[in-house]
Amino acid sequence: MMGTLATVMAGHKIPTNRDRYRADVEADIEDADGVLKITRIRVTYHLKVARDKAEQAREAMSIYLTHCPAAQSLVGCIDILDQLVIEEQDR
Repeated sequence: MMGTLATVMAGHKIPTNRDRYRADVEADIEDADGVLKITRIRVTYHLKVARDKAEQAREAMSIYLTHCPAAQSLVGCIDILDQLVIEEQDR
């Protein structure tokens, strides 16, 4: 998922180098009739971006899941909750 978002960001000329882009991921695992099952994944992306690119970053965030093979494989099986935390910079 992180790679797909980075690809969509690249299409908007938004850099996602390691010092500018990271993700924190958590999951909920529940007992489903005696079998442990991942039921929810929470992803918080952190992006440092130029002020003039912040809106494009939000737009990329709003569409990337529909282009992500991993996310599309999970849809209907595991809830995906994602958010983008933007740190706007002068450049």
